[in-house]
Amino acid sequence: MTAPANLAKRFPADFQFGVATASYQIEGAAREGGRKPSIWDAFSHMPGRVYQGHTGDVACDHYHRWESDLDLIASLNVDAYRFSIAWPRVIPDGRGAVNEEGLDFYDRLIDGLVERGVKVFPTLYHWDLPLALQGYGGWTDRDTAEAFADYTTAVVSRLGDRIDALATFNEPWCSTYLGHWIGKHAPGEQCLEAALATVHVTNLAHGMSVQAARAVRSDIPMGIVLNAVSVYPGSDSEEDMAAAERSFQFNNGVFFGPIFDGAYDNEFMGALGEHLHVQEGDLKTINQPLDWWGFNYYFPATVKHDASKDAVFPATIAVPSTNSNVRTDIGWEIKAEGMSHLLRQVYDRYDNLPPCYITENGACYNMGADENGVVNDQPRLDYLDAHLTVLADAIDGGIPMKGYFAWSLMDNYEWAEGYKMRFGIVHVDYETQKRTTKKSGHWYKELAAAHVSSVSEAAE
Repeated sequence: MTAPANLAKRFPADFQFGVATASYQIEGAAREGGRKPSIWDAFSHMPGRVYQGHTGDVACDHYHRWESDLDLIASLNVDAYRFSIAWPRVIPDGRGAVNEEGLDFYDRLIDGLVERGVKVFPTLYHWDLPLALQGYGGWTDRDTAEAFADYTTAVVSRLGDRIDALATFNEPWCSTYLGHWIGKHAPGEQCLEAALATVHVTNLAHGMSVQAARAVRSDIPMGIVLNAVSVYPGSDSEEDMAAAERSFQFNNGVFFGPIFDGAYDNEFMGALGEHLHVQEGDLKTINQPLDWWGFNYYFPATVKHDASKDAVFPATIAVPSTNSNVRTDIGWEIKAEGMSHLLRQVYDRYDNLPPCYITENGACYNMGADENGVVNDQPRLDYLDAHLTVLADAIDGGIPMKGYFAWSLMDNYEWAEGYKMRFGIVHVDYETQKRTTKKSGHWYKELAAAHVSSVSEAAE
């Protein structure tokens, strides 16, 4: 384990340490304040979709406990807080009337962050599409992109004067592929054609959202958060190397390409492009210059070529890596170097890539408090330490990094896993809603404080 003071010195003076959450995972109050259902409200209430039928109806009750939660954030000495704004709180039907009571909540939250000296990093979409829009096709329908731009305008008009950096989407890979192809996330569809349609509509919505935000306030640093997949070939054979490239394009290139280069990959388009329904001018709209981008990293992927006759692009098979026995409680492989592997890949590929934040990184370990009320989550601490060390090495290697957000501030609703899986650096007792900072949280607090001290010492 690296001493926090020593690790902190490896990061630039303007580097920011933060914590992250998402609206449906922590807010609760699902039927309060004028909020209407999202696709996740519907999905979680469907039998068999979520572990033991858990829902986000109450979650961490952050909607009512936001002030004490902000005190908790401030106590961790972090520079910034990344959270998401719930579209169904702001425009409950997805289109039409703005719910001022919903905006009031985020107004108070942001004012509270500003008062505590914590920078404000909202995300406009973290998977909670207003349910009313799903009835019209949701993210498969181009009109949803226009509705998202209108929602962006409403948020930025009210809150934009106190936003330090704004993300349009969080992890569109999940909302498109997991939600519409694999079916593990809302809305639970299992159709590749639908998933590909949502990829393009989401990209279009991103571009339109950036335009809408800048029309109101041109000074907000705009970005998007991508859970890009760090793909390794299963062997050094030509077939597996080509498979890894196809996997990269299918999982990453469909977002990086149009957003940063204004084009989809040719091989991908040749295989699946008809399902995107690209129209004239779309790529120009998507390709808005950005001020930053976010990378959410948890685990890598290793693939080999799928030689079966009915294989569909990307025609790959997932295989275990040499490191595959080292896993977190949710079953995800631990490979810290996968973070820098992906970062080097994308900065080599895309000329227009702005500086990056690690907007999520963390580990699922489910230990609770001992008889003394202490949560000793040493494996999570080791995970954070290893990944931050790799990140410092990447910065030394010339990768332009601006910050790191630990996932998550506190244990919360882990989507289809319900409350079974815990990612927080703060423990939550869901019966009492008591928050207890874990060992990893105390270490991260020391790291953030040490970074502030090292910057102050360097300035003297």
